[in-house]
Amino acid sequence: MSDLKAQLIRRVAATGPITVAEYMAECLLHPTLGYYSTRDPFGAAGDFTTAPEISQMFGEMIGLWLAQTWLDQGRPAAFTLAEPGPGRGTLMADILRATRGVPGFHDAAEVHLIEASATLRDVQRDRLSDVTPTWHDDLSTLPDDRPLYLVANEFFDALPIRQFQRTEGGWSEVQVGTDGNELQFVLAAPLPLGALEQRLDDTKTGDIVETCAAAIAPVQEIAARIASHGGTALFIDYGGWHSLGDTLQALRNHQPDPPLAHPGAADLTAHVDFEALAHAATGVAVTKMTGQGAFLERLGITTRAQALAANLQGQALDNHIAAHRRLTHPQEMGTLFKTLALYPTDAPQPPGFDQ
Repeated sequence: MSDLKAQLIRRVAATGPITVAEYMAECLLHPTLGYYSTRDPFGAAGDFTTAPEISQMFGEMIGLWLAQTWLDQGRPAAFTLAEPGPGRGTLMADILRATRGVPGFHDAAEVHLIEASATLRDVQRDRLSDVTPTWHDDLSTLPDDRPLYLVANEFFDALPIRQFQRTEGGWSEVQVGTDGNELQFVLAAPLPLGALEQRLDDTKTGDIVETCAAAIAPVQEIAARIASHGGTALFIDYGGWHSLGDTLQALRNHQPDPPLAHPGAADLTAHVDFEALAHAATGVAVTKMTGQGAFLERLGITTRAQALAANLQGQALDNHIAAHRRLTHPQEMGTLFKTLALYPTDAPQPPGFDQ
């Protein structure tokens, strides 16, 4: 039994079942035993691979998207270029490489990274050594006197969620309890939950609804900065519109893992409710939620893929074609992953989205 699992079992035995959100927070961010605190989880040697690690084309498209939005908003002379949850720094590195030829963009940009993991900060420091980023524990300490251009790729899916199951007696919270030396999901007693009252019309007994309070404050913070000073925010994650169903999942060694099996040694995520993000973004314009594949295609990823393919052959070409498919095809990341952008109400809509 791992040290973290033993700690969780002792905690539950002493004080009772904990929420799914509390369980996720401990598993992912425990200061010495948490998943992100103890490892680099990305790539072939880790537990999962994100879009920037699949192909440079992803970061290039995002970089050019940012540059075009910056141009459309009048080329602000100084702005914050920020990324929460930047992983290995691969996406930011590709963004900066793709925008190197945009006159004035790099002179105006100041790179800020929001990262809680000391392990990943070291990786990011090596990857981005030529730009000297500023690191933050959370969004609240970002500069608040200039436009904010922010990209959050697979950031919200790792924020702790709570789960509620509809029962004959009302809404019961799904919690983490114990059965001897094992963790197990249990249901709390039904309680009146005003926030879920409106979900009685589109759910039935046995359905699960997930909420993510941890996502609301960051979106409100981002929206307030954009409303006050300009800029844009791009959210890319897997999920959908309107939460329904149990989406909590764990990944270990690139394979699905029972969420309670290996606390601290497996990645835990849940589908993002883009409707909740959009409703939290007050004071700004919000695009329609758009599939990642359609978004990247509108930005020109296929043209870029064809240009890169002209210099490849053999296995390298096969890998390149597979990467393009994985990022865009409806049966891969193309529809599972969604995009949503925030921008000032008086600015042009950023490219890649339906009007």
